[in-house]
Amino acid sequence: MRDLRGGSKQAAGQLVAAFYPELRRMAARRMRSERTPHTWQPTVLVNELYLELLKIRSLKAPENKSDREAFLGLGAHIMRRLLIHHARPLDRQADKVELSDELKLDADGPAEMAWIEALLSRLSKIDPQLRTIVEMRVFEGLSVREIASQLDCAPRTVDRRWSFARKWLEHQLAHSRP
Repeated sequence: MRDLRGGSKQAAGQLVAAFYPELRRMAARRMRSERTPHTWQPTVLVNELYLELLKIRSLKAPENKSDREAFLGLGAHIMRRLLIHHARPLDRQADKVELSDELKLDADGPAEMAWIEALLSRLSKIDPQLRTIVEMRVFEGLSVREIASQLDCAPRTVDRRWSFARKWLEHQLAHSRP
């Protein structure tokens, strides 16, 4: 896990190989709750997970978790995101949700993309679920009800957190745009 946190591509392969049977079982459990007939099999989901792990440049060390729990938790999170993205109709996969008239999370070039990522990282330090809600709302295009269902909480809770995150991002964009 230390090597994966550092961005090692070989570490991603080694971890997937070491935990493959468990990852395959996790994928099979996830796939059972998907619509049928599904175009993916559990093996495809694990392979997609591996490809996503290769994209990781670095990770923060988890607090109070063993490396095994941290890796399997990361794997479960990525699998859920992959299935959500795969389930979306092609015409909605690239849609973005406007936060407000003044707030746009469009990035023109690597510098602005890095800046937006830094903003989202700062937001996650306030509360990691805020970042998750922003990502699900803005980048995945999910509704408040869909997010509430995914996070297993009340839509009102998601709405309050979304409102806070949107206002926080609007403030940050107004005062610190590069």
